[in-house]
Amino acid sequence: MKVLVPLELIDLKDDGFHLLVEVVAFGHVFNIVLDTGASRTVFDKTTVEQYIDPELLLRSELLSAGLGTVSMESYTLTIPSLKLADLEIIDFQAAILDLSTICSTYQNLNLPPVIGVLGGDILGEYKAVIDYGKLTLKLIA
Repeated sequence: MKVLVPLELIDLKDDGFHLLVEVVAFGHVFNIVLDTGASRTVFDKTTVEQYIDPELLLRSELLSAGLGTVSMESYTLTIPSLKLADLEIIDFQAAILDLSTICSTYQNLNLPPVIGVLGGDILGEYKAVIDYGKLTLKLIA
């Protein structure tokens, strides 16, 4: 099954652009940054804790490189349902980190809030193809 997911191009003023994807998690709609350089999909700890019992977060022994530190506390969480357009991923194993710097940057630029970054785990598994001209993300389930 081929799924076309609409993308939104966000201008970061003088600092390039990001592509946003709409996702549904915890029964709510969120924006997530499409990040082809991220090895895993990561959700913001503070945002996630608004929708779950924080005791569901499992501390991870893995250190998180690539976000400016290798000492950040990281967690994992099984998200019962993660939807990207018509694709539903059941029991998705997400990494949970403090992404407050990304979230506050979006807020300071008056951009839509984001819950995290969509990374290579999903992009690779579902053979993602990004079409910048049409602003779509094709996934194959």
